Amino acid sequence: MIRKTPRKLPGRREDGASTKAQILEAAGEIFAEKGFDRATGKEIAERAGSNSAAVNYYYGGIEGLYAAVLVEAHRRLLTYDRLVALAQGPGASIDKLKILIGLIAAAITAPASSTWVLRVLSREILAPSQAFPVLLNQEVLPKKQVVTGLVADILGVPADHPAVGRCLLNMVSPFAMLLLGNRQLLSQVLPDLFAPAPGAQEAIIAHFQRFALAGLAATAAELKREAGG
Repeated sequence: MIRKTPRKLPGRREDGASTKAQILEAAGEIFAEKGFDRATGKEIAERAGSNSAAVNYYYGGIEGLYAAVLVEAHRRLLTYDRLVALAQGPGASIDKLKILIGLIAAAITAPASSTWVLRVLSREILAPSQAFPVLLNQEVLPKKQVVTGLVADILGVPADHPAVGRCLLNMVSPFAMLLLGNRQLLSQVLPDLFAPAPGAQEAIIAHFQRFALAGLAATAAELKREAGG
């Protein structure tokens, strides 16, 4: 019996770390195209230039691979370490939050075809899988805690104040709309929003920053009045 060797792609190293990364990248592309339910370990392995056994070896199966893809997707938007470095660095919380909004807005408004990251995350948000708790606990909640601290500091209230959660919701909602919404449909309703004009993406980013920070300033002022300050 002739044993088939894995297909080798040009320029790819043979070490384990490289193989693992290639599998994850291929999985991200396929999960973005088909979703978790219609993807197969065999197809992913073939695109990665490996074999099906490698999916089990490195990720414990396609379920573990999908969870790893979700975590990696969220990290590519913004890593926890970068977020903490920003939050703990010098400067006012309002300026740090402006930078953070700019980073996320730039990622969300990038061309949809340039990456599998946004499509994988949008699929998971619309139809959460059994891997969602992994994403939630490893990435979403730790990052939310850091951002909550920034918002609470800007508002001048404790992190568990209801106003903090309301402000977070308002900040996240535009990004969720762009992440989950159909770009073609949005372009029909708001044709100028995604116009490929010079500086268009920068204008959207600045708009998100301006609205979010103005809303926080207005909320902080209202809370101060309520407190009799």
